[in-house]
Formats: sequence, C-alpha cells, structure tokens
Amino acid sequence: MAEFVPVPSFDLVVFGASGDLALRKLFPSLFHRYKDGQIPDDSRIVGVARQVMTKDAFRQSVSEGFANLAKGDPSSPEFQAFLALIDYVALDATKADGPWDHLVQSLADGEDKVRVFYLSTPPSVFGGICAQLRDAGLVSPASRVVLEKPLGRDLMSAKAINDAVAEVFSEDRVYRIDHYLGKETVQNLLVLRFANALFEPVWSRAAIDHVQITVAETIGVGSRGDYYDKSGAMRDMVQNHLLQLLCLVAMEPPNSVDADAIRTEKIKVLQALVPIGPADIASHSVRGQYRAGLVEKEAVKGYLEDLGPDRTSSTETYVALKAEIANWRWSGVPFYLRTGKRLPSRRSEIVVTFRPPPHSLFGHGGEANQLVMRLQPDEGMEMWLQIKEPGPGGLRVKSVPLDLSYETAFTLRYPDAYERLLMDVVRGNLSLFMRKDEVESAWAWVDQVIAAWESAGTQPDPYAAGSDGPLQAALLMDRDGRKWRDLI
Repeated sequence: MAEFVPVPSFDLVVFGASGDLALRKLFPSLFHRYKDGQIPDDSRIVGVARQVMTKDAFRQSVSEGFANLAKGDPSSPEFQAFLALIDYVALDATKADGPWDHLVQSLADGEDKVRVFYLSTPPSVFGGICAQLRDAGLVSPASRVVLEKPLGRDLMSAKAINDAVAEVFSEDRVYRIDHYLGKETVQNLLVLRFANALFEPVWSRAAIDHVQITVAETIGVGSRGDYYDKSGAMRDMVQNHLLQLLCLVAMEPPNSVDADAIRTEKIKVLQALVPIGPADIASHSVRGQYRAGLVEKEAVKGYLEDLGPDRTSSTETYVALKAEIANWRWSGVPFYLRTGKRLPSRRSEIVVTFRPPPHSLFGHGGEANQLVMRLQPDEGMEMWLQIKEPGPGGLRVKSVPLDLSYETAFTLRYPDAYERLLMDVVRGNLSLFMRKDEVESAWAWVDQVIAAWESAGTQPDPYAAGSDGPLQAALLMDRDGRKWRDLI
C-alpha cells in the first residue's frame, strides 16, 4: 500500500491552460493528488490562456477534458471540490500590456506560499513569460518555474532559452520536466541498481552484452503535424526521453540521492557518448517515415497524407541508433535506441541482455538472460532465466520470466508520472528534472547526428504503418549478430 504525504499549501499558475497537455494531463493529475489528500484545500490553481472566457466556463472545459480525455467522472463530489480551487485569467502572457493585474489579484496574499509557474507553451516564449512575471512583481522568493519539453530545437536555441530563463529564475528554481522520469519503473531502476547488491557486480561490460531502449507508439502525428514536421523523432523523442533512459541505465552510482549528485552522473554519461559523424552515420543510424498500413487491424494513412494534401517531407517518424559510451564500465557495449510512430504496439521498455553462458551443457545455444523493464503500458519488470521444463522425457531447458507487475503487486492506485513530478516541484525536489548543462549536453550529441544526416543527404526509409519499422533497422542489429525484441 502506498502512503501519500501531503505537500504544503501552494499556488500553481498554468500558462497554456486551454491546451491539450493541460486538459489531458495536468488538471487530471492535480485532481488525483487532491483526491488522495496531498493537496491542501487552501491551495490555488490558476489557468492562464489567451481565450476570453469566464472562470465558470474554464472550469467547465476542465470538467469536459477530465471526462473526454482522462475518462474520469467530473460529477463526483471530489471533483467538484477540486474545481473550487481553480481560477482563470485571460491573458496573452507574451505582452506587457495585457491584464497582468488580474493575475496579480488572483495570487494576492500568497507571497509566503510556494508559487509554481507551469509553462505549457511553445518554448520560444519561455523567456518572454518569465520576464513578464518578473516585471509584474509575481516572482516571489518561493517561486519556481516548470519548463515543458522540447527545450529548443538545437543546442543554440536551447542555450538561448536557458539564458533567458536564468535572467529571472536561478538554476535551483528551474524544473525542466520530462514525464518519462516520473514513471515508477524509471525511478525503480535506480533502486534496482543501487539498493540490491545482486546487480552491481554484473552491471558492466563484463556481464552485459547489449542494451535496447524502445519507445514505440501506435499513433500518428494527428493534429501535431505542423509542429512535428519541424521536429521529427530525433528532436521530439531521442534528445530527451531516450537519452534520459540511457543515462539512468549507464550512470555511475551517485554519492547520494541529492538532485545534483544524480544529475552530475547523468551528465558524465552524455559527455562520454561517442559522436556519430558522417563516417559512421550509415552503420549507426536509421531514419524512417511511415506509409499507409494497418495498425491494430485499422487502416491508417501515411505520414504525408496525415500532413495534408500535396505535402512532401523528409522528416523522420522513426529513428534507430547504435550508441556507444566511451568509459571503463561500458566500452564495447552497444546501446540500441529506437522510437517511432505507427508501430504495431504501444510500448516503452528497457532490455538489458546479459552475455550467454560461456559453454552450453544442455544441447542448445545457451540463451542469454534478460532484464526487461516495462515503462508502459503495464509498468513492471521481468527477469528472464533458464529453467528445466517439468515433466519426463529428458532434460529440457526453457526461458521463463520472473514477473513483477505494479498493477498486481500493489493494491492501491499509484500516481502517474505527472502527478509525481508536480508534487516534487512543490516539495522542491529537483532529482527527476534536468539541469541546464544536462539538456545542453544532450543537444550537443543529437546535433552532430542530425548534421551527419544532412551532410550525407540521408532520406527516411519508408515503412508500412503497423510494421516494426524499416528493414534497415533490423539490419542495423543483424550486422552485429543481434536482433530487436519483438514489438508484439
């Protein structure tokens, strides 16, 4: 059974409050924390967006989002009590001549509270909003700012955003959020590695053959087509989600669970990543773009059709990479990363494949042990071991998993990623948020991969929606005598 510890009373201002992220994730997450008793009744939540509407109309949109997007029941007494915490201010936060006094009034007498500004807006306006908050006198000593990904589209723009935000908020008050870091399995990876003596002796090149990190989606670009076409899978997923997972697998033990101790070890991993330049780009990377096909038995359009009539694009919707880490622990151990849209199943997982036994006694090839950490849809872990298959007729060896599912192991509903991360912001816990130099180190590595693609004139390889991705991705592994874990 989980125990939910209440946080201090706080004020939370959500910029971009009428957007999909706020209605689908942020407000439902806040409600669940309120329902479980973590959010005090005197906390205040203020939605800010450009649309002119009344407070009651905005509350109605939050209710509809909870019902339609989060599949919840907005008529429950608990949700109605939660709605009473919510206010709304119509404001173009990038303009100094907007009605900032309305927001000041909504936050009156709250200077001593923790004050969180959540920027669910395009990153290009992060700096401008922070400056307006400062000029309006809203940045109190207990203020914090949350920045949604992606933080820029390359190293130069990320630095510009970081510098603009730093003019208003010191680094210890900046929370760069990546919701993957709030998942139970991701956090449990640290506990698995550093609270169990079993794993540390084998967590290196001496026992591990390779690591696979997969983030697969069944959805296409949907309404995000215009944004996505300027970004692609490399910027949208690899730069943040996949590299963060790689860091947690590969990092050295930190001196403590202090935020900076953990983040410093992650940065060391990013800085040890071997560059993938023009000479290696063909053998170490694959780009793909989905075409029409069948996903979960439903016919879907290709990427170009999703963008609109007569559109052309060389943006990738699939990326596979062979990454290498140049340090003593991981030298010679490949980390295979893949992510894509319109794949056959929705799955995020980390697979650590250990070296096979040096000699097989049982008449087969000696299958390797695997540790599989499932991030979604069913969070949990599997440890694949070789056992004797029961029954007469000789000794037969079979690979079976020791399975830990959070859903079956814990009887109480546990918070999702955004729920946990929002409460960590209020508590002032930076452990699961990215530091400035961490973001910039990730962009530095990703930028050189993108530059190598452009230098080589690489075009995305087509793959049918509902398939595992381009054939070239399978060949990337096959050249090394390995194969991807099946997505079905």
